[in-house]
Amino acid sequence: METSHRVVAGDSRSLSQVDDDSVELVVTSPPYPMVEMWDELFSDLAPAVAEHLANGDGQAAFARMHEELEAVWEEVSRVLVDGGIACINVGDATRTVDGSFRVFQNHSRIVDAFEALGFEPLPELLWRKPSNSGAKFMGSGMLPPNAYVTLEHEYILVFRNGTESRGFEPGAERRYRSAYFWEERNRWFSDVWTDVNGEFQSLGRGELRERSAAYPFEIPYRLVNMYSVYGDTVLDPFWGTGTTTVAAMVAGRNSLGYELDDDFARLFEKRVADVPEFSRTVVERRLADHEAFVERRLAEGYEFEYRADNYDFPVTTKQEKPIRLYAVADVRETNHGYEAVHEPVDGGDGHEDGRASR
Repeated sequence: METSHRVVAGDSRSLSQVDDDSVELVVTSPPYPMVEMWDELFSDLAPAVAEHLANGDGQAAFARMHEELEAVWEEVSRVLVDGGIACINVGDATRTVDGSFRVFQNHSRIVDAFEALGFEPLPELLWRKPSNSGAKFMGSGMLPPNAYVTLEHEYILVFRNGTESRGFEPGAERRYRSAYFWEERNRWFSDVWTDVNGEFQSLGRGELRERSAAYPFEIPYRLVNMYSVYGDTVLDPFWGTGTTTVAAMVAGRNSLGYELDDDFARLFEKRVADVPEFSRTVVERRLADHEAFVERRLAEGYEFEYRADNYDFPVTTKQEKPIRLYAVADVRETNHGYEAVHEPVDGGDGHEDGRASR
């Protein structure tokens, strides 16, 4: 299996190199309005933002920043197939403007924007950001009533393009091979993720990372597996350090990224060499986790009814039987980005093709 991955140096308010209805999934983490590290970017895109901030008008600045994001969401609506899914990772902002402290609810503004474009909001996810701070309050400290809680979570907002789910031909092989394990489904489709703080983080470092909206690899990797199938294309209009592209590579999907800053693309060139080894680590961990799950269930006396078609272990449901996991064997640079070659990974049964013994 081969997948293609393209990075476009450009402004995602106009996805001019992306055809209508050509993307099955969008996974992105945009710059967060009213978070100070993004003031300069938004001011460059819309000089009125700087004027509003200088005048102490936080609400006007907030609204103008979101207008720039809404231009991107309009393009997302154009390129996403009917029934396609958009996943937006975003956090709210707390800020003092003109002497007044308040929260700016980025997540609710984005929900409104997608609904206005005809998207159907689906249940959202929350994940808790790692924090090294012992302080859990702001404002008056231990004295009531003027303290404020600390924001330690971010939202993953999930939208479907239109009212109908995507259709597939009966028994579509690429869909069934893209299945996830029953226990992964129970964990991934919980509305609060408390376990993403770090096992599979593969991010840039230093100044570039500080200028990106980088988020843990596990987040886009789960979303890609949850909401797309082999052969799909995943778009990230705020590409940053390329975490979504790495997730798409590891998950065996095609990808497309838009990024204003060329420095990030140069950083990604250094990350690509590590993708094959990283990919195999991720996939082998998933298989090992499933085998550990099976052992626990067997020890509890559970009797599995089904066995995987391609692995020498049982699975909980019939839908899991065709599951097939792939690792990246090689990544090649092309004129437009990268091409990844994928090979099936066995489950430790000693068979090169990974097919379970009978």
